[in-house]
Amino acid sequence: MKKSWVGDLWHKAFRSGSPLYLFIAINILVFVGLSLLSLITALGFTDIHLAGYLLSWLQLPASVSGWLYKPWTLATYMFTQQGLFHLLFNMLWLFWIGIIFLDFLKKRQFTFVYLAGGIVGGVLYLLAYNLIPVFKATAFGTVMIGSSACVSAIVFATAALLPDYTIRLLFFGNVRLKYLALAFIVIDVLAIAGLNAGGSIAHIGGALFGFIYIKRLQSGQDWSRILGRERRRRKLRVVRNETPSYEEPLVPNQEVIDRILDKISQSGYDSLTKAEKEALFKASKQGQNEY
Repeated sequence: MKKSWVGDLWHKAFRSGSPLYLFIAINILVFVGLSLLSLITALGFTDIHLAGYLLSWLQLPASVSGWLYKPWTLATYMFTQQGLFHLLFNMLWLFWIGIIFLDFLKKRQFTFVYLAGGIVGGVLYLLAYNLIPVFKATAFGTVMIGSSACVSAIVFATAALLPDYTIRLLFFGNVRLKYLALAFIVIDVLAIAGLNAGGSIAHIGGALFGFIYIKRLQSGQDWSRILGRERRRRKLRVVRNETPSYEEPLVPNQEVIDRILDKISQSGYDSLTKAEKEALFKASKQGQNEY
């Protein structure tokens, strides 16, 4: 029996094992939930601003005293968007760059960079609004929501790993990731003087974390291992020809893919042999890059 489109979306978000689709789904569901609560209030079913009340428990306050009262907001703010274009902008960039990230790194690493990038961005935001005098004066009336710090972490991690990877942008044509990341960081630094200073500071925190994570990964330190070990599939037996006439493409089982990903982390994509690149391509198409 053919699945409905709703069933297909549900399976991709919550059953496929992809953290990219899972995080996008959570952001969309939270946004839809808040929008429905706003509609209930707007239609006069209640005098209570339900969306505003729920949002007050999800958004990250700038003051330390406000955050200590709601410490979980350091995690919930990064899944909460306000405004359709805010949601659309963040989720599109997360999808476009996240697909590239997952082609070369593991799902566990994506999960770690997204969550840790959001936390680091939130911490930098808290530090700025409690230590810098110009921001400290407005800390008690300032809150933050949005996944932009997480998206910045994914963008900069991908750019650090694959600086010369090219994507096509509308109106700009082909752009290398390193130039895209540079444009992002320049805009955020300049925007600190604007109305969304807290958001820009959080973006910078996420970006710095994504960049540093990849540099440590290339040095052999994978911080994402705190999330647990990789699941291993059963090993395949490979019979080698003693006198091969040409380089055989590697069989893209999980053990081979893990070895290739480790090699990318340490030496970069260009260090791969032709057979390793073919194996990685096949695995990405077959969805074999597991947790």
